[in-house]
Amino acid sequence: MTAYHQYKLCIDALLNCAALCNHCASSCLKEEDPKMMAHCVQLSMECAAICYATAQLMSLGSDAVKELAKLCATMCDACAEECNKHKNEHCLECAAACTKCADECEIM
Repeated sequence: MTAYHQYKLCIDALLNCAALCNHCASSCLKEEDPKMMAHCVQLSMECAAICYATAQLMSLGSDAVKELAKLCATMCDACAEECNKHKNEHCLECAAACTKCADECEIM
């Protein structure tokens, strides 16, 4: 079994999470008071970055998969916590994706 197929469920969750984190960050910047959303934007962008990197290294079969997955789960949990503080659709959607991604990463 190749690395990609072995980690496919997690990779799919990672890529979905990254896309929704980018959407969330972009949408937060369009809110009435984007300064109030600064922490959410920052965490969403950081979460997207670690999710993309983790998915890429999983696809490559990196020896660092377990460590990356653990860090990614921690960052996804932090992003979900922040997004759940906001009651707009894009933040709640991001929080759900982050929670699912963290759960998949913890399985690693």
